[in-house]
Amino acid sequence: MPNKADLKDSNPPSIPTNGSVHRKVRWIDIKESATGCLFIAPAVIIISVFGIFPIAFAAYVSLFQWRINPGKYIGLDNYTKAISNLAYVIAFWLAMLLIFFFITELKKFIKTSNVTKEISWVWFFPAVLLTAGITQFIRFAVLLLPEILSISSKVRGQVRTQELFIKLLGEAWQTPSVQAALKSSLLILIISLILAYMIGRYISKSTRNVSFLVSGIMIVSYLGLAGLLIWYTWSQIQKAYTNAIAENQQLDIWSQIITISAGFVLLYLSWLFWRNAGKQNSNLKTIFWIIASSSLAIGAWALIGELPRVINSSDSDWWESLLVTVYYSVGTVPIQLAISIVLAALLFQNIKGKSLFRLIYFLPYITPAVATAAVFKVFFSARPSAPINNLIQLLGGKPLLWLSEPKGIVQLIFGNLEIPTWLAGPSLALIVVIIYNIWSYVGYDVVIFLAGLGNIPGELYEAASIDGANRSAQFRHITLPLLSPTTYFLTLLSVIGTFKAFNHVWVLRNGAALGTMDTATIVIFTEFSRNTLYGYSAALSIVLLGIILVLTIVNNRIAEKRVFYG
Repeated sequence: MPNKADLKDSNPPSIPTNGSVHRKVRWIDIKESATGCLFIAPAVIIISVFGIFPIAFAAYVSLFQWRINPGKYIGLDNYTKAISNLAYVIAFWLAMLLIFFFITELKKFIKTSNVTKEISWVWFFPAVLLTAGITQFIRFAVLLLPEILSISSKVRGQVRTQELFIKLLGEAWQTPSVQAALKSSLLILIISLILAYMIGRYISKSTRNVSFLVSGIMIVSYLGLAGLLIWYTWSQIQKAYTNAIAENQQLDIWSQIITISAGFVLLYLSWLFWRNAGKQNSNLKTIFWIIASSSLAIGAWALIGELPRVINSSDSDWWESLLVTVYYSVGTVPIQLAISIVLAALLFQNIKGKSLFRLIYFLPYITPAVATAAVFKVFFSARPSAPINNLIQLLGGKPLLWLSEPKGIVQLIFGNLEIPTWLAGPSLALIVVIIYNIWSYVGYDVVIFLAGLGNIPGELYEAASIDGANRSAQFRHITLPLLSPTTYFLTLLSVIGTFKAFNHVWVLRNGAALGTMDTATIVIFTEFSRNTLYGYSAALSIVLLGIILVLTIVNNRIAEKRVFYG
């Protein structure tokens, strides 16, 4: 039997105190966080330089009367020129959205604090300071940018050398207001980081400290941005009313904001009532919910009817380009995806020469767009001797104007039918662009669909065959549902692509089409290059970015219930 002395000597080493363990864990956490930051730093820098900065600079330019050289500050005038008073409506609802985000994040913060019973509210102090420091740094960048841009006017009449540029750049950097903003921002950021360290070291010793700090920054940022946007929108509206009174004009900004906003609120409520109508347990309740939904929809339509009057007072070329873009997207995406999925299903079968067919279908995508668009321009020329017109005449038809035809496809089919412009459909010239886009991108979609088909287990088809399902039933109940993630991805990519399309549209466009081929990007480029309205074109690009973001969000919401991930 071992004696007590042996047992005493065999005891394990003493466990360090809680403080040393805490310090050791915290040092490991710091090293891990630093390593993670170093890994993501290159991606953050690349995204900031090539993604965030161009958007921020475009937003900055859009607030000025900018023609080649920076002009005077004009606020939201470029936006009101493009979309009239709808700019104020959008700014108002953006502020409401930020307030919604603020309330949501605050509720989440309070709920987490109540569950964990930790001291979390102290993190609002460094969060406020960090947000103020970041805001001040942004102010420093905004002050420095005009000083750098003014270098181009300072070098006029002088010999342009590298030494002169460096000298003027140094003078811009040493501007008192710029240096004051930089120093104050760095001071606030350093103080906030020291305060955050002290709180984490002595007050809140929790593994959720970083999460609390980030949540605090988001809460403060949402509230600050909402307040800033409300103040800015209010000041711009007051400025517009002051200018209108000086020019003896009448404005309806507030009435239009209230009317259009109420219309969309009623439309949303109508959708909620309609969605809940099918969940009722009696026919009488279902009828009541349907009637209520219809009544709200009628009221919403009456209020949203203010939109046409707002649109009529804005840039008609811009709205027509958006209509052309919608025609282009609706005419391209469904047909392109339908053809692609059928071809992918055929090429996925064990047929001879399928590798060659895959290469043939993919060739249009990798061929330079300018070259192929130029070939299409020859093929679809308005000349009777053009290749496509020759083919039509061989089949007994009459030659068409194609790229020179401004009439809508509905008008061409039904003759000189008197219908509204927006019901005339895409012009025949735009149909050529749609055909080109389908021809060009089908091969890319086929390749992606083939990858999706390769991920579907073959056992599912074997089981379905044993149960008596034919090929069409298998395609409908197995292939399509399991390809829904791929379809969603390609749909999102195609919609964004049609709204951003430029190269082939620019090559194919024809003046005889009277602007019926001019998509939104063409109008933006025209305002930028031909009219040199840099500020206005920047505002249009920001509006187009907003439209693409809205379409992406809508697509994501639809995909939540329709996309099957297995």
